[in-house]
Amino acid sequence: MYKMKRSIKIIHWLPRILCILAILFISIFALDAFGPGSTIWEQLGAFLIHLIPSFILVLLLVLAWKKELIGGIIFTLIGLATSPFVFMHNYGMNHSVWMSIAVLAFITLPFVVVGILFITSHYAKKKAMPSVS
Repeated sequence: MYKMKRSIKIIHWLPRILCILAILFISIFALDAFGPGSTIWEQLGAFLIHLIPSFILVLLLVLAWKKELIGGIIFTLIGLATSPFVFMHNYGMNHSVWMSIAVLAFITLPFVVVGILFITSHYAKKKAMPSVS
């Protein structure tokens, strides 16, 4: 195995850490399942259902951890593909373009950035690996 330079170590860990933080942030929204008027079992069921996107994102992170290029492409596509839906949903609720763009920046943009960083990490490691002749 080749010894990684400091810059490659940073680009290796940065998408992983940012992805974990983004998934934790998305998971916070599942807490709206708890509230008055439902039994604890109904609330726990709703909570688990609300966490399904987070579970899927964790599985994709596991994939990206091992296959950076594939995972990077998937995260980039997820971020880009969900952006119009998130924007339109929020615009329909608040009728503010700027607030909807801000929500978009917090919810989908991190996954686009993570995807690009995974792709960058893949190519940085590929370039840094000594060629075997």
